[in-house]
Amino acid sequence: MTEASNDISDVWRKRLKEARLALGMSQKQLGIEAGLDEFVASTRINRYELGVHAPDYQMAVRLARVLQVPVAFLYCDSDELASMILAFHRAPKSLRRSVLQTLS
Repeated sequence: MTEASNDISDVWRKRLKEARLALGMSQKQLGIEAGLDEFVASTRINRYELGVHAPDYQMAVRLARVLQVPVAFLYCDSDELASMILAFHRAPKSLRRSVLQTLS
């Protein structure tokens, strides 16, 4: 594993746990709602958060959907940009259009 992939793993772990705790979800609950078998759900999410294993992209999408965050948030290596991604995601559609026009 390269140093860069360690950085990605660290970002992934941090964002996953941050989003899960923000919703007050247990690891088991998150895993089950993302489609994991209830007998492995807690362990699998725990291993994702510890960096022992990394989910494939399809699982990342399912986890993001349950956590109500865009999948880009889970991979974002900047705290400021991650906050912006969440704010944009949660904003009403009309405001998102306005922000995009302003930034373009």
